[in-house]
Amino acid sequence: MLVKKYGNRRLYDTESSRYITLDELTEKIRAGAEARVIDAKTNRDLTQETLTQIIIESRGADTLFPAPLLHQLIRLGDDALAEFLGRYVQGALELYLQARKSTQAIMPFNPLMALLGQGSGGFGNWLGGQQSQAPALPPAPPKASQSDVEGLRRELDELKASLKKRRKSS
Repeated sequence: MLVKKYGNRRLYDTESSRYITLDELTEKIRAGAEARVIDAKTNRDLTQETLTQIIIESRGADTLFPAPLLHQLIRLGDDALAEFLGRYVQGALELYLQARKSTQAIMPFNPLMALLGQGSGGFGNWLGGQQSQAPALPPAPPKASQSDVEGLRRELDELKASLKKRRKSS
């Protein structure tokens, strides 16, 4: 999906031929859309800036990046910052995805799930043949595909290159 950003900060979705809000763009991305954002006047790619804005504004910068951390990140040189963010974020994301996948794989064997009559462990009738009337647990979040991880890696590499480029031009 191609979105043009105008000087007045308005976003124009070229596919639907209408202006959209940042919240609407966020929802489209959460639904699986791949967005590219460009400056309507200069055609400069603003995708990374816009995606970063979405993350910061939707999650609250104060919870993601406390002031002491921001001070330390600013003090790092561009190369060190790019290396830190690239390695840390990529490693943390991979660890999180592995842990989530492992947790989902063992969920059918969880005794609590079996007691609730939702597992495959055969304990559904453990309480005198009665199924528990406990409410169902919410569904697991959708799994991240390999292309999601590869896309994040590509974006991190682009961020590193951009930071190196800025440092050289300074």
